[in-house]
Amino acid sequence: MDNATLIFKRLRPRLQGIAYRMLGSLAEAEEVVQDVWLRWHEAAHDALDNPDGWLVTVTTRLAIDRYRAVKVQREHYVGQWLPEPHLTDSPSSPEQILERADELSLAFLMVLERLSPEARAAFVMREVFDADYADVARMIDKSEAACRQLVSRAKTQLKEARPRYEVAPETHERLLRRFADAITGQDFSVIRDLLADDAELIGDGGGKVPAFAHLEGGQRIAQLFYATALRHREAVRVEVVRMNGQWGLLRFVDGVLDSAQAIETDGERVVRIHSQRNPDKLARIAASRGH
Repeated sequence: MDNATLIFKRLRPRLQGIAYRMLGSLAEAEEVVQDVWLRWHEAAHDALDNPDGWLVTVTTRLAIDRYRAVKVQREHYVGQWLPEPHLTDSPSSPEQILERADELSLAFLMVLERLSPEARAAFVMREVFDADYADVARMIDKSEAACRQLVSRAKTQLKEARPRYEVAPETHERLLRRFADAITGQDFSVIRDLLADDAELIGDGGGKVPAFAHLEGGQRIAQLFYATALRHREAVRVEVVRMNGQWGLLRFVDGVLDSAQAIETDGERVVRIHSQRNPDKLARIAASRGH
């Protein structure tokens, strides 16, 4: 393996992370990184003073271009659009867990959709990847002052993306396991007790499967979960997993992945559920589980 290939291989996880946060889609992110590889393969490596910077800059610019295109497509998306979830390994420290939960959650990626392509890139590179403003300016071809303004405005827009409650990962996990047991056990009273009165569910079916775009109220959400469990009974299996840096649930019906649910809690009850049901966006997780 030559040196250029080694450099790209070493940096690939970072490039993938940038593209995924820019696009909210693993498929789109992988296409961007593949395009970067093709350009890298053709580049004059000996003439580059900073290969890492070159790769990050090209990835950012290609992601901006791709994001412009997908934003137009998402305006015509059927129902509520949610990012494509993916399973994540458990970080080695509590600090990393909280950091990744903040950077990767479906709620966070969903709110990033409000930003313009340049603002999203500036915010992601500065706030998530800790790039200097001089580097950000070079990546998006704007002045440092303009980049500072973009990031500042983005922070204001994204305040609500931060978790409403800071909950220890082990507390989050314990609550989700109780919730999962109540679903598979078809225990309506426990399901209801574990949902906040003002809980909300946001669902994405992509026009391919039924999904509530927005459902409010613990009672109504409990009835939805209970009805599904009651209808399928022993065919329902719920698995607790780490997804997008947080604990979440995978629900299987007759062995087929039915939904991936990112769940926010206040430490005692579930306050918000992002439920991804679009089969296209579940395909990678399903494949990783042998389906």
